[in-house]
Amino acid sequence: MPESLRYIQAVNHALAWALDSRDDTVYFGEDVALPGGPFGATKGLHKRFGDRRIFDTPISETGFLGMALGSAMTGLRPIAEIMYADFAFVAMDQIVNQIANTRYSSGGRWTAPLVIRLQQGYSPGACAQHSQSIEAYLAHTPGLRVALPATADDAYQMLRTAVTSDDPVVVAEARMLYPTRGEVRLDAPVEPVGGAKVVRPGTDATVVAWSRLVPVAVEAANQLAAEGIEVEVVDLRWLNPLDFDTVAASIGRTGRLVVAHEANLTGGFGAEIAARAADECFADLRAPVRRVAAPDVPMPAAPSLQAAVVPEAAAVVDAVRRTLA
Repeated sequence: MPESLRYIQAVNHALAWALDSRDDTVYFGEDVALPGGPFGATKGLHKRFGDRRIFDTPISETGFLGMALGSAMTGLRPIAEIMYADFAFVAMDQIVNQIANTRYSSGGRWTAPLVIRLQQGYSPGACAQHSQSIEAYLAHTPGLRVALPATADDAYQMLRTAVTSDDPVVVAEARMLYPTRGEVRLDAPVEPVGGAKVVRPGTDATVVAWSRLVPVAVEAANQLAAEGIEVEVVDLRWLNPLDFDTVAASIGRTGRLVVAHEANLTGGFGAEIAARAADECFADLRAPVRRVAAPDVPMPAAPSLQAAVVPEAAAVVDAVRRTLA
């Protein structure tokens, strides 16, 4: 039977599953062992599995991601936690030049079966260096799998999938989703990598979203339903591998597309979806593709200013109405 869990609890259960079911899994990062994780994701795991399986590292993302790669190449399946996604930029050489290229540059003799777990996005009071959504940077890199769970169940299922993958996977969680609750299938079989989901059927327009913008898109769709407008919401879930077939099929049913994400507009992954839709679904589109995103400004810390920047349901509602005008 599914169990009702908060998103952050589902992450904890997935990590416990990985450490319990796989002797080759280790977990490390800043404040993940004795403190139980900066957001509570690893609460209780150090006591259960000991300091050989879960341990704290120095404040050096470059150092411990290099350690993750080396240990992955020599028999382990490490999970490395980056406290804030913004801190990944100090380790982009390890991520982009080393980890992502291991299989290719070794001619398939080496693999890098590791997981980089990070959280991203805004939260009240967080500053510009702790609020960025960096999925487009990651998805631009060949060789990296990129997962963005939007529900507690997906937080559990997709992290387990990442741990069992033979490719490096970045699992990017939205900090603002951590308190949300949902039914989690703890006994479900491990899913394959990839696959989008239609989380709300509709006939008049398609909204493609991921991470925090999925529940926002569903809220917008429910508001529009009161006006007789039926919106189909597609949760992209994985940016690499990208399941564009599910997106294209939805566009075929509705004829209209809105793409919504929290990251800023220019160069966001929504542009990739819009471009593919124009290329592959042009005959089905009955209106221009619309994008909903944050403006191209640093994320402010003040909640009152964040409210002017972060896209919410009203922005999605407006974009859908514009496609129908």
